[in-house]
Amino acid sequence: MRILLIGRSGQLGSSLLSLETKHEWIAPTRCELDIEDSHSVLQTIEKYKPDVLINTAAFHNLPACEKTPENAFSVNCVSVKNVAHACKSLGVLFVTFSSDYVFDGKKSEPYTEHDKATPIQMYGISRLAGECAALSVAPENTLIIRTCGLYGKKGAASKGGNFVDNRVNDALEYKEFDMGNDQIVSPTSALDLARAVLSLIEHPKHGYGIYHLVNEGACTWYEFTCSIIDFLGLDTKVQPIDRGGLSGNMRRPSYSVLANTRARALGITLPHWQDALREYLADKYLADEHLLAKLPIRD
Repeated sequence: MRILLIGRSGQLGSSLLSLETKHEWIAPTRCELDIEDSHSVLQTIEKYKPDVLINTAAFHNLPACEKTPENAFSVNCVSVKNVAHACKSLGVLFVTFSSDYVFDGKKSEPYTEHDKATPIQMYGISRLAGECAALSVAPENTLIIRTCGLYGKKGAASKGGNFVDNRVNDALEYKEFDMGNDQIVSPTSALDLARAVLSLIEHPKHGYGIYHLVNEGACTWYEFTCSIIDFLGLDTKVQPIDRGGLSGNMRRPSYSVLANTRARALGITLPHWQDALREYLADKYLADEHLLAKLPIRD
């Protein structure tokens, strides 16, 4: 299978390229292929004739989405629509990504792919708009994968890294720090997501439309942080705080756990978030003597 990847340098894109597969990967840099340049995208698809196009590019800095919604919609909606249209015209499977933030957080049980999306901030609105745009122009060519709380080795440039590494950095700097305990989420390893994405596109009965792919289980960001601290044995205290679902003036869903309903029906499952976190920390920190030496380990 020949796969054209947009977003090679991001958390998910780099994780996809790290997997050992028999597929042929074409992964241009952003300088070579900008998703906002629809003409360039079409030319690239025509040149390489991929079987699948995977788009991991996104505008996902939440405060920036509030300040410049036109930029969020350009990347998360308009560009997604244009790529979907190009893929349909050339018979290419289009795989793109969305977010748990398309939901308002009012449920108390995991959201399925069939639940109504009602976003409460610009980021979620732009993501939902992208879903609708892609499915409106290419319903028989498009897979939309919603995920949550993604973290990978590469880190997210627009967010200054990833949540896990940032909390380890907090432990290096502070003896004690606060963490929100008012959001319940499904934090997800980019490596596990990458594995599941490939399993999905390789599955002969994958169908089209929306899928949820997240690590199993649920926790608050405070609980997730405590697990990071405990697993590494760090000499740092974490204090839970309740921000009332707000980040400044921006609203976040208080509950955005996703259920992998459609994927599980195909036999595609992801590990529990605790197992995924242990794998990430063991591989990145405990296996690296230089990083391990910097950590404030308990006596």
